Amino acid sequence: MNKLKRFWQQFWQQINPQELGTPGDMAESGAEVYKAALEFMIALGLLASVPAAPVVAATLGLVGITRKGLNLIRSNEPSLEQWVAIAFPLAYVQSFDALVQTNDWLRQKLQQIIDDGLSSQEVKQQLDQLGEFQLDKDLAEQALTYFPESKLGQALNQQLSTYLQQEVRINAHKTAPIVDNYTASIVTGWVAWRTHECVESLLKYEPENFVKRLSLTTAAAQETRVTKKYSSIESYLEEQISPDSSNPVLLERWKVIGEEFKIPDIYVPLKAQLVDSNGKVNEQTTSVDLESCAKDQLTNPDKNGQMMFIQGGPGRGKSVFCRMFADWVRQHLHPIWTPLLIRLRDIHAFDADIKKTLRAAVNADFAESDDGWLTDPNTRFFFLLDGFDELRMEGRTTKGIEEFLKQVGYFQVSCQQNPQLGHRFLVTGRESALQGIERFIPPNLERVEISLMDDQLQQQWLSKWGNLVSQDKAKAFQDFLQAQSCPERVQQLAKEPLLLYLLAAMHRDGQITDQMFEGVSSAQAKILIYQKTLDWVLTQQRPKDLNRDLTTLKTDDLQRILAEAGLCVTQTGGEFTSIKHIDERLKFDSNAKKLLEEAEKHIGENPLRNALATFYLRPTSATGEKEGAVEFVHKSFGEFLCAQRLRDSLKDWVSGEQRFGRWKYSIRKDQLEKEIYDLLGYGGLTQEIVEYLMALLVPDSGEKFQPEQFQRLFERLKDFYHDWCEARFINAYRNNLLDEEHQDNLPQKKMMQLQKYGSKLGLREVDIYTELNVMILLLELHRYAQRSDKLKDKIVFSPCRQQDTQNFDQQRLSRIISYSNSIAIGTFLRIAGVFLSGAILSGAILSGANLSGANLSGAILSGAILSGANLSGANLSGANLSGANL
Repeated sequence: MNKLKRFWQQFWQQINPQELGTPGDMAESGAEVYKAALEFMIALGLLASVPAAPVVAATLGLVGITRKGLNLIRSNEPSLEQWVAIAFPLAYVQSFDALVQTNDWLRQKLQQIIDDGLSSQEVKQQLDQLGEFQLDKDLAEQALTYFPESKLGQALNQQLSTYLQQEVRINAHKTAPIVDNYTASIVTGWVAWRTHECVESLLKYEPENFVKRLSLTTAAAQETRVTKKYSSIESYLEEQISPDSSNPVLLERWKVIGEEFKIPDIYVPLKAQLVDSNGKVNEQTTSVDLESCAKDQLTNPDKNGQMMFIQGGPGRGKSVFCRMFADWVRQHLHPIWTPLLIRLRDIHAFDADIKKTLRAAVNADFAESDDGWLTDPNTRFFFLLDGFDELRMEGRTTKGIEEFLKQVGYFQVSCQQNPQLGHRFLVTGRESALQGIERFIPPNLERVEISLMDDQLQQQWLSKWGNLVSQDKAKAFQDFLQAQSCPERVQQLAKEPLLLYLLAAMHRDGQITDQMFEGVSSAQAKILIYQKTLDWVLTQQRPKDLNRDLTTLKTDDLQRILAEAGLCVTQTGGEFTSIKHIDERLKFDSNAKKLLEEAEKHIGENPLRNALATFYLRPTSATGEKEGAVEFVHKSFGEFLCAQRLRDSLKDWVSGEQRFGRWKYSIRKDQLEKEIYDLLGYGGLTQEIVEYLMALLVPDSGEKFQPEQFQRLFERLKDFYHDWCEARFINAYRNNLLDEEHQDNLPQKKMMQLQKYGSKLGLREVDIYTELNVMILLLELHRYAQRSDKLKDKIVFSPCRQQDTQNFDQQRLSRIISYSNSIAIGTFLRIAGVFLSGAILSGAILSGANLSGANLSGAILSGAILSGANLSGANLSGANLSGANL
């Protein structure tokens, strides 16, 4: 039996520091050893035998010492035990050094050792016990075969753990360990796992006969459950988080004609503002750096029971930030924290146990093969849950979107109470995702809102843009934005990252001018940008593999397909929709269907991609759809196209001709009702879709939707609304439940259609959402009409009908709220609460109603009974409350 100390003494006795080389040899042997690793070597006793050893180590570095040292003692024909005794401890320290140099958090912690000088004598004495470790041939072979679980590996882990947990002085009266026991376990686990990789690199420099003589081979090395876990995590990080990954989900490559670049090439850090407990942006505080805020949330021990919610409108950069920050954590904090990026829209099933939901969402071997992957002492995960607003929870086993948020909040608290867990959570989403569920928001949720880009950030972005397209073009675009002729609303839109990119790309290609935006509203300017984007992509940016002469009709047909795709994606709540789904909706559009069939023939090898990541046809391997699919990489483009699709139908609903003094509609009442359920029978119109839709309808948008058309649309939707309130549609007779084509029950027919393509909505949900969406349109038409002298007396909508009329029903809105909330508490507020501004609610009985966070600005609530109603956080500015019972 031989002690490690004896091997080390023999090793240094055979080494003459002059023979090890000079600083000039450093280039071949690697970078200078980091001070913390050097101190650890000294504390272990690896360098204490020779006075010059620390100087030599600092000069040559770990790789140089190990290679040259082993080369010098090789002439004495060392035994297997001798080789292992020297190579493995040095390789272990080399692995530790590599981790320290890449992990900012650990390096900052170990800086305290350096600041306080070398390790204390007490720690050195404890670590010196390693020298007494007895190493024989069997233990040496064990180390070669599965080092992390070998006795030598465990002994080195124990020594490193002791070193990391030594006490340092916090202040005059208090000391604390450098790292806690659980963090030390994470560090030692990963260092031990990577040690074998360092040993393998040493074997490459050994002569074949020497390796053969010592039976030094890693071919027989066993991959245990522990090592498989580490390998699986590393593979996940490389494939899913690294920007060099080719994964189209987490790496958006913006393919522009003649160039290709990645997110980091154009990304600039974002700023954010704090949000108070009422969900309002704190205007009194200055903006903070979003990345710094997230870093503090992750690494600050005082916040280990809190989770962060980053909110922002479409195109503000939430998803891109998640990708960039996840990669920063990978590079600088892993494995102290290992980033796991989950797009919430990709979760297909939610379990009552959040651990099972997370496992399915991660979808990696280290989670699938280990029931205790969240309680493993050698891992700590940082979950980035992106796109909370894109959750489609209705109809699943959970009770609503607030249930999932509460699950995350409770789990974060349990992580605080159980140091062995220690996981952290960050969630992103639109602010509207929290509307209606304010009282269910976990108390440990800290909210920040992404700010618009200021001049400094915009300048940084333009500089990066200039590196990609040329500084001259970037300067020309900057001049365009700063010109007096550039409308202020366009300058404001250019403060949103997505729109800034679209404007810059089209300006570079001569597709936009300042004259285009004269006299248009902000919403219309955004629509104009999106529409120009579509035209630009379909006519100028078509990839070479699909470059062909398209007639105007074919281009229009393709836009028709995309509008239908926008509707399909929005309704099913996913990221993409199958061509089969679009095909079914285009049964009676022969031109569009023909073009769709042509595209389908080439879907597997010639996908239609666009330069702006707005949409493209995906190959079958990417979606699992046999027919391929149309994807909208950015949600806002799907919403814009959905609004266009709705606009087209609204125009059809009011079309017709004058006959015998009466207007004869082209679409009969029964057909209109079918189309309303078909278009609006899904989870709720978003603010963005409604904004786009109304901007597409106003007379100055170029569509010339005249006042009489607004009036006709209002009357037709109002008739549907009143019929719905009488339950005429959901109580309709069902002919044959299996015969979809002859369903008289419209909610049921829509439910069956949606479920065919992955939606989980039930009959009740379809019926409620249709009504709420129709109510939203009626409220929007009413609000628009009140600003028009021609319409304000002709378009007047009250959810309860007009007060002081025969049909006034003061309890109607209260019943609608209760019925809506039968899906999940807060459903009415989440979908319709933001659209109640200016609503006529006079005389309505709303006692006990939950109106927390509702936008009731300018609403007429005179005489309304609001006793017991929850109005916390509601916007009542300008509301008429005369005679209201509060």
